[in-house]
Amino acid sequence: MSDRLQKWDSRLLVTRALAVLGVLLLLVAPLYLEEFWLRLGFTACGAAIGALGLNILTGAAGQLSLAHAFFLAVGAVTYSWLAGDPDPAIGPTGLGWPPVVAMAMAIVVTAAVGLLVSPISSRLSGLYLGIASLALVFIGQHLLATLSGITGGFQGRSAPTFSVFGFEFSNQSELLVLGVPFGRYERLWYLGLLLLAVSAWAGRNLLKSRHGRAFRMIRDKELAAAVSGISVRRGKQNAFVVSSALAGLSGALFAIAIGSIAPVSFSLDVSIQYLVMIVIGGMGTVTGSILGAAVVTALPILTQRYGGVFPLVGDVVSPAAAARYLYGGALIAVLMLQPRGLAAVAGLVRRRAPSNSASEARPIAGGRAPVDPPTDTDALERKAPIT
Repeated sequence: MSDRLQKWDSRLLVTRALAVLGVLLLLVAPLYLEEFWLRLGFTACGAAIGALGLNILTGAAGQLSLAHAFFLAVGAVTYSWLAGDPDPAIGPTGLGWPPVVAMAMAIVVTAAVGLLVSPISSRLSGLYLGIASLALVFIGQHLLATLSGITGGFQGRSAPTFSVFGFEFSNQSELLVLGVPFGRYERLWYLGLLLLAVSAWAGRNLLKSRHGRAFRMIRDKELAAAVSGISVRRGKQNAFVVSSALAGLSGALFAIAIGSIAPVSFSLDVSIQYLVMIVIGGMGTVTGSILGAAVVTALPILTQRYGGVFPLVGDVVSPAAAARYLYGGALIAVLMLQPRGLAAVAGLVRRRAPSNSASEARPIAGGRAPVDPPTDTDALERKAPIT
């Protein structure tokens, strides 16, 4: 047992050392990477925040939602309108608010919209909630096309440059770090990492808290959760609001990354892409949200850039179609080989951790395997009255 504990400790030490090395590489990356990779990294950070919000709702709380594109649109439009230039001569008007305040308000407004919708979503579950949530996507497309004074209509509108206390994340102000010019995407790289780190820290703490345990209990055994004193309806509403808030932040980052917004950027396909992210990465995990977002975001862009290296790409199929085939095949492979997603690959070491229980060290008489005691939720479910 001591040898196994030593091996486990050494593996944990190696894992932590690799994590520290990865953080250091991310911090120095703008000194060596070109703009293409920095832009891709910032886009992936924004997508990971949105995937984390959907994973809390769908992976942890078990509420299927296809309306994620709608909340991304609310965040993007709120940021672009509040921080937009009030001069009507250059396009759709804005209020001219500081961009950092506009980003904060994008989170607040999107969470408020989620709060308004949550009473309806809390009464539905499963496929019924998924179908009902489609209405929000269609409503969002209609509003984006008709509220042209705010959204820019079918043509969309430009998104203002992000700035904090006068420090602009653009190429206009010169900034040198170790002799390397830090332009727009060098600065946005650190902004994306910071916001992703804060969101991941908050999401991990939420999932470990009593609210996160309530989410999982509602997902697994809703009747047992209700009998144990958990407000199922309120738990579903809380998950919906948290998911909406993170989607609002992700939408604002998307507007900053692209530099403009349009109705086509928030169609039903976007909601499906975010579902693919959490399935590939791993349902109900923070790490899975980041890994899934990185794969789904980077794969079509890299295929578009390096499609000529692969045979048949460009001659038989377009790079965009090849990207869809690739991550469609990746989704099937993950579901067949590792249904728990890419996050389970990192969790293999954790599942092999030795146990200190005496029952594992003691042989079982008669060669029979020990029978696990019933869980609290099973016992509560048996005691629950049949309705």
